[in-house]
Amino acid sequence: MADRLFELGRWAARRRGRVLAGWLLLLAVIATLGTTLSGTLGTTYSVPGIESQKAQELLAEEFPVAVGGSTRIVFAAAPGKDLDRAGARTALADTLKRAAAIPGVVHVSDPQQTGAISRDRTIGYTDVQFAMAASDVPESATDALTKSATDPLREAGLQVEFGGTVTTPADGMGGSTEIVGVVIAFAVLAVTLGSLLAAGLPLLTALVGVAVGVLGVLFVSGFVDMTGTATVLALMIGLAVGIDYALFVICRHREQLAVPGSRVEESIGRATATAGTSVVFAGITVVVALAALSLTGIPFLAVMGLAAAGTVLIAVAVAVTLVPALLSYAGERLRPKPRPATARPEGAWGLAWARLVTRRPVLVVLAGVTLLLGLALPARDLRLGLPGNDSQPAASTLHRGYQLLTRGFGPGFNATLSVIVTDVPAAQRTQVLTELGKTLSTEEGVAVVAPPVTNADGSVAAIGLVPTTGPNDAATTDLVHRLRGDHHVVSRAGGTMYVAGATTAAIDISAKLSDALPLVIGITVLLALVLLTIAFRSLLVPLKAIAGFLLSVGASLGAVVWVFQDGHLADVFRLAAAAPILCFLPVLLIGVLFGLAMDYEVFLVARIREHYQHTGDANEAITHGVARSGRVVTAAALIMAAVFGGFIFTADPVIKSIGFALTVGVLIDAFLVRLTLVPAVLALLGNRAWHLPTWLERAVPHVDIEGSLTDQDPAPQPVTGDPTSPSEEGSTQSRRSPMRA
Repeated sequence: MADRLFELGRWAARRRGRVLAGWLLLLAVIATLGTTLSGTLGTTYSVPGIESQKAQELLAEEFPVAVGGSTRIVFAAAPGKDLDRAGARTALADTLKRAAAIPGVVHVSDPQQTGAISRDRTIGYTDVQFAMAASDVPESATDALTKSATDPLREAGLQVEFGGTVTTPADGMGGSTEIVGVVIAFAVLAVTLGSLLAAGLPLLTALVGVAVGVLGVLFVSGFVDMTGTATVLALMIGLAVGIDYALFVICRHREQLAVPGSRVEESIGRATATAGTSVVFAGITVVVALAALSLTGIPFLAVMGLAAAGTVLIAVAVAVTLVPALLSYAGERLRPKPRPATARPEGAWGLAWARLVTRRPVLVVLAGVTLLLGLALPARDLRLGLPGNDSQPAASTLHRGYQLLTRGFGPGFNATLSVIVTDVPAAQRTQVLTELGKTLSTEEGVAVVAPPVTNADGSVAAIGLVPTTGPNDAATTDLVHRLRGDHHVVSRAGGTMYVAGATTAAIDISAKLSDALPLVIGITVLLALVLLTIAFRSLLVPLKAIAGFLLSVGASLGAVVWVFQDGHLADVFRLAAAAPILCFLPVLLIGVLFGLAMDYEVFLVARIREHYQHTGDANEAITHGVARSGRVVTAAALIMAAVFGGFIFTADPVIKSIGFALTVGVLIDAFLVRLTLVPAVLALLGNRAWHLPTWLERAVPHVDIEGSLTDQDPAPQPVTGDPTSPSEEGSTQSRRSPMRA
C-alpha cells in the first residue's frame, strides 16, 4: 500500500493542475446535482415493524385526512383575564375563519365545541389540519396561517404560540457557533504548523471534501428518505476528519522538509506513503464503523451512517490526491525555518509526557481507569427517548406552546396516546368499544379517555387517551406497556388493538435501539480486533485499544447523562429542559467514536511500532512515538473538539446532544486514553505487546502502516533531546532510498 501511495503522491504533485481541475469539476457537478435534484429532508424518525409504526400505517390508510400535516395554535389570556371576554371570542372566531380559507386546509377545530379550553378559561388551542403531509405543506400556507392567527389574537391581547407537525423546529445549521469552531481549528493549525499558509491548506481541502460530501448527500436525498440530521452529521464528521487527515500528511511533509537536502516532490510522495497509509487505514476503519450502523435494521440510522461514511471516504481521497497537489503548489514556502540553537526542542513536551506516564505505569493506569469509571457512573441511569417540544430552545414558539398546554391541561396532555381497534366483527363493535372505554378509564395513570372515532365503515376505531404523566416520565412508558398487555376485551372478540402516538413511537424506537446496542458493540469490538491485529501484528495492542475505547464510550455517555438527562449545567449549554437521551445517540456515538479513536490509535501506535521494528527497544519506542506524534494527535483532537463543539450551541436539541457527546468523547479518548493510558499500558507490556502467537502470525496479512517502507531503512537514533533535529534523524531520512514502484 505504501509503495502505491508513494507513486500516487508524486503523480499528484507532478500533475497538480489536473488534480486540482478534477476536484473543482467534481465539485461543480455535485453542486449542480445536489442543488437541483435534492429531496425534502424529514424531521421525524420511524422504524418499520414496531407496533406504533404499524398503527400509524393503519391510520394513514383508514383516516388519510387525520395523518396529514397539522398546526396547533395555542393561545392564552393575559394575566388576570380569561378567554370568555367579548374581544377574545371575536378574535378567535376571526382566526378560525381565516385559517379555514387557506388553500390546503381541510379542517379547523372550534375549541368552544371540542372542549379545548382549560378549566380556568385562560388557555386554549385549535388544530388546523392540512390535506397533505407535513413535508408537502407549502411555505406560503404556513406563513398565511401564522399571520391569520397572530394578527387578530395578539391585537386582542392574547399570547399566541404554535406547535404540530407543520411547525418546524429551529434549524441546527448555519449558526455562528459552527464558524467559531472553524476559527478555533485554524488557530490550532497555525500554532501546530507554525505557518499561516500551512494552516490554511487543511481547512481549504477539508471544505472542498465536505462540500462534495454534503452536496452528494443532498443529491441522494432526492431518491432516499433522509432526515436533516444525516446532512448535519455528514458535515460535522466530514469537516473534522478532513482537517485532521490533511494535517497528518502536511505535518509529515514539513517534518521531512526540515531535513537538509530533502526535495519537495520526494517529500510529498513519502508523506503520502507514510501518513497517507495511516490516513487510508484509519479512514477505512471509520467508514466500516459507520456503515456497520446499517446492520441495526433501522433505516434512518443506516442512512445517517452511510451519509457520514461517504463523506469520510471523500476526505480520505482528498488527503491522498488534492493535498499532495496543493503541497506541490506551495513548494519551498512550506519548508520550516531552521530553529535557533536556544529554542526549545520541538516535541520536547511529548517526550517529557511520555517519560512521566511510563515512569509509574501502574499508578497511571489505576488512576486513569478509576477516573474514567467515575465519569461513566451516571450512565447507569441512562434513559432513551426522542426530543419533544419541551427540549426546543426556551425562546422558541414550540417550547412556549408546550409549556402553555402543560399548564392548562396537565403534563399528560403532551403525551396523548391513541388506542386503535380493528378486526372486530360488526355485531360486537359497539359493545367492545363501550367496554374498552370503561376499562381504559379505570386504568391507573389515565386522566382522560375520549369517545371513539371510526372510519367510514366502522371497521377501525381510534380512541384518544391522555395520561396523568408527561411523555418523558417512566410512568407513561409503564402505562403503554400495561395497555398493550391488557386488551382482553378486544382479543376475546377476535380483534386487534394497537397503542400509537408520538410518545409511543419514541418508546418503541428507543426499545428497538436498546436491543441493537449489543449487536453494535459486538460488531465494533470484532472489527477493532481484526483491523488492529492486521495493522500492528499484535494481539495485546488491539485488546488494549478495545478496552480503552469502551472506557471512552462509557465516560462520554456518563457525561451526556449528567448534563442532558440530569440537567446539570443546563444554563451553560442552553438546555430548555432535562430529558431522556436521544435514543440513537449511544449507537451513533459507538460507531463514530470508534472510528475516531482508531484514528488516534493508528497515528500514535504506528509511530511507536515503527521505532520498535528498527531498534527492538520497547520503552524507547514509546517515548519516541509519543514525542513524534503527541503534538499532532493533540492538535487533531483539539481541532475535532472545536468542530464538534461548534454544534453544541445550535438550536436543534438533536444536533446539540450529538455535538456534546462527540466533543467530550474525542477529548476523553485522545488525552486520557491514547496519550495517557496507551503509553502506560505499553510500558507494562514491554516486548510482549508486539508479538503474535505463531499460528496467528502465519494467518495475518502484512500491511504497511507508517513503518517499514523500504528494505534499506536504517534504524533511527534514540530520542534524547530534540526528537526532530537533523542530528538524530536527519541522517536516517536523507539516506533512505526512494520507494519501490
